Amino acid sequence: MILDAKKILTIILRKTGLGMLYLLCCGPLIAQPSLPRLTVVRGRPQLIVDSKPFLILGGELGNSTATSLENMAPVWPRLKAMNLNTVLMPVYWELVEPVEGQFDFSLYRDLILEARKSGLKLVFLWFGVWKNSMSSHVPAWIKLNTARFPRAKSDQGISQEILSAFSEPVLQADIKAFEALMAFVKEVDIQDHTVIMVQVENEVGMLPSARDHQALAQAAFIKPVPSVLMNYLVAHQKELPAELAASWQTNGQKLKGTWIEVFGVSPQTEEYFMAFQYSSFLNRLAAVGKRIYPLPMYANAALNRPGRLPGEYPSAGPLPHLLDIWKGAGHDLDFLSPDFYNPDFKQWCDAYTRQGDPLFIPEHAFDATAPVKALYSIGHYDGLGFSPFSIESKNENSESLAKAYGVINHIQDLLGTHQKEGILLSKSNPEVSFTMGEYDFTCKHDYTLSWTPGSRLDVWPSAGAIVIQTGPKEFYVAGTGVVITFKKHHDPMINVGLLKVDEGTFENHIWKTSRHLNGDQTHQGRHINIPTTQYATQKVVLYDYE
Repeated sequence: MILDAKKILTIILRKTGLGMLYLLCCGPLIAQPSLPRLTVVRGRPQLIVDSKPFLILGGELGNSTATSLENMAPVWPRLKAMNLNTVLMPVYWELVEPVEGQFDFSLYRDLILEARKSGLKLVFLWFGVWKNSMSSHVPAWIKLNTARFPRAKSDQGISQEILSAFSEPVLQADIKAFEALMAFVKEVDIQDHTVIMVQVENEVGMLPSARDHQALAQAAFIKPVPSVLMNYLVAHQKELPAELAASWQTNGQKLKGTWIEVFGVSPQTEEYFMAFQYSSFLNRLAAVGKRIYPLPMYANAALNRPGRLPGEYPSAGPLPHLLDIWKGAGHDLDFLSPDFYNPDFKQWCDAYTRQGDPLFIPEHAFDATAPVKALYSIGHYDGLGFSPFSIESKNENSESLAKAYGVINHIQDLLGTHQKEGILLSKSNPEVSFTMGEYDFTCKHDYTLSWTPGSRLDVWPSAGAIVIQTGPKEFYVAGTGVVITFKKHHDPMINVGLLKVDEGTFENHIWKTSRHLNGDQTHQGRHINIPTTQYATQKVVLYDYE
């Protein structure tokens, strides 16, 4: 599909602010179906697609995989075999606007059609001005015109392969391309909702300095901190992360002043400054995109590692210690997300959800921990979904992910309407406890059983599960590698037994028992157990006795 600038403008006029006037005057009124949207149900964030809750069981394609239909042809069946329902797919600015003002979305029209044939939804990843900090995916006509589209500069004055976030021509070029993308998606997908969400840019961040030192950036740095940010900080001062609060308080908690006057001289101040600019830029993109076609939109972050200064990691991205800076710059981005290539999964997820924000993990290393982290993020954090990176690769963890997604898919109907909890276990963290309803749960790694063949291994596989309460004494447990025992919460002297334990699945929303478990499978009624060798769902009914 090739569209020139005039065509794009026509589409925008017809479909947005002047669209109703156009239809009234020139065409029939067509009832439009409900678009994918974010909402809160029973205090839990949910993505709604086709008027129903939708949980993203996703995978992100490698950066160059979706550059041709031929390359994607063998990928679609592999994705379905892993029980995915959603593919995170890059959209490359350099491919869709090779000549300024002339847009070619034919590749993405065909990819949308192929996704529909495979029964898969898409999250488009807009590789616009920035991808992993760099501006490698911008068209050649931008790369070659540095006078019009200036580069960011390091603190040494060296130009980087990074377009300056302070350049209005850079922003306007990105806006026009993003408008064209959203107009195209609306034109080809408004009835089918194949594309359900959009990521705005990818892992923005400044390198190798904390901030841009290009002339436009230098001029902005000596100006007062924008009032919109100061007003946000004042309104949310009790919720600010410790580092940001300390920087502000140490310098007298001023209500106005330059960035240095308000936050002091430090790399952190430079990072706050840069984070505000990145967020302002991305929020403006999201705002114009939503005016055309209001899909949910988010930004993702490359997580920093302990002990490194801004610029030693991609400075100023939507990181936990900067979330309030990002929020203070605008609210057109619906949420901010972490990309995981480092440990401390729970710590980072806690940081992203501390203010009640939705958790979506668009990118996780496709390693052995990914399947159980999918279970945990959905069960514990009410996550919107999970997505390992390079999902199309031949990976030894593909089978485990398929099994994990399989059990999640079977219990989806229960997730949004019942109390639930997630479990994540390892050799270093072999046991967790929680209370659900009338009962205390003690959950241990399967390898804590001395007779388990792997109990003496130096390395234990990750284990995890989702526990769902569907009645006063009825629970479902879905996952792998867990052993669970029960006690009465208010009276530990009362014994709790297993009245019935069944293994099975939901078929057409009806529970189907495949195997009744007792004897050795429940340790003669002492516990429930899903071995590390399998992923399964068990229906458990408890009873009390003296």
